[in-house]
Amino acid sequence: MPLSRQCELAGVSRSTVYVHHLPAKPDKQELTLLMEIDTEYTRHPFYGSRKMTVYLCDLGHLINRKRVQRLMKILGLAGMAPGPNTSRPHPQHTVYPYLLRGVTVTRPNHVWSTDITYIRMARGFIYLAAVIDWYSRKVLSWQLSNTLDGGFCVDCLEQALRTFGIPDIFNSDQGCQFTADAFTNVLKMHGINISMDGRGRALDNIFVERLWRSVKHEDVYLKGYATVPEVQLGLTEYFVFYNTERKHQSLGYSTPDKVYRTATGGGAKIVDKFKEKKGILSVIMGACPQTPRI
Repeated sequence: MPLSRQCELAGVSRSTVYVHHLPAKPDKQELTLLMEIDTEYTRHPFYGSRKMTVYLCDLGHLINRKRVQRLMKILGLAGMAPGPNTSRPHPQHTVYPYLLRGVTVTRPNHVWSTDITYIRMARGFIYLAAVIDWYSRKVLSWQLSNTLDGGFCVDCLEQALRTFGIPDIFNSDQGCQFTADAFTNVLKMHGINISMDGRGRALDNIFVERLWRSVKHEDVYLKGYATVPEVQLGLTEYFVFYNTERKHQSLGYSTPDKVYRTATGGGAKIVDKFKEKKGILSVIMGACPQTPRI
């Protein structure tokens, strides 16, 4: 029976009746495109919508840049290259300066950092936040969420603080989850120096970016998780492996857990040397003397 006839029989005005539709699930083609974008962005995080459009067209997809921009927005992606709008803090949130350029990280809990990525499943995506220790590359805590609400980032931070103590410096990007008072107030309460990546600076949080690449290529893409419980269980197993068994070349083929526990064999230093030559900006990244080059 038409809705207008139902309203007439019920004696109510049609204009007061609203039909609520559940959000449509992505169709099979869109899920394929999202997964292609996810995989390629993990390999080349400097790809913006233009290069991603060319890449997808080369794979045989009939797609324009406007649709690619919409799909990348669903995933929360932007090319990690200098340019406008690569990081969007809330306009009323305080943005802190980057404190780590030229700083030599000499011990565990000297510098921690955090970031958010997305984990693809058979029928959608879920978000992952983690806190990592720069000296040892140890994953100190992690949390999953089906939304980008900043609460799960605060939970992840507080879990790391309860378990591993207080770092000297905490670094993040300028995303609204990390510039929000709910997040920065936790850091201030513990007397932690707050550092935030520069806009469009792909190397400022390089250790978390490398963690995401490892998580996806060594676990997520291989296992093809279908549900959130599967992701939770699988990542629990992976992060135990990552911290306690996986040998890291940058740690002299030791493990993050051992380096963190013994306070030997780790460390890092990001040194930027900008040279403009033929319009190309070169970035040189080095390690502190006691560790292999990262």
